[in-house]
Amino acid sequence: MTARTLVVLRHAKAAHTSGLADRERPLTEVGERDALKVGAALAGMGLTPDLVLCSPSVRTRRTADLALPGADIIIEPAIYEAYPDELLTLIRRSDPEVGTLVLVGHNPGVQELVAQLTADGDGGFPPGAFAVIEVDGEWSGLDTGRGIAHWNPKRH
Repeated sequence: MTARTLVVLRHAKAAHTSGLADRERPLTEVGERDALKVGAALAGMGLTPDLVLCSPSVRTRRTADLALPGADIIIEPAIYEAYPDELLTLIRRSDPEVGTLVLVGHNPGVQELVAQLTADGDGGFPPGAFAVIEVDGEWSGLDTGRGIAHWNPKRH
């Protein structure tokens, strides 16, 4: 079996700006710094994404751009407001050649996805948090309770 790595990343801290649609909310200064820290943490773990699936919102796109410079980022509209089952379906469609996949999205979907994949529902998933999940086998066969999560320190 081929080992794969899934990184599930919640966007960094976003501003609540009057008059802006939810999808248009930008990152705060703290969010910008945190997104850069995520990138440094992932690089420090030796993780280089083969593919990034990202929600179309401004805050998720900016998080991905800062955390994963130079990565192949695919804007996937279905991630915005997605339920965990919908996110799992997107992941399962990934090319078998993808070894490290990053999904950048929103709560509660990303936290619930991680909980389902790893049977680890404890703890929060604040802005800028991510989970690195080791996956055995093909993306198409990914199922609940099959992954092992390594959480980033921001989680708690």
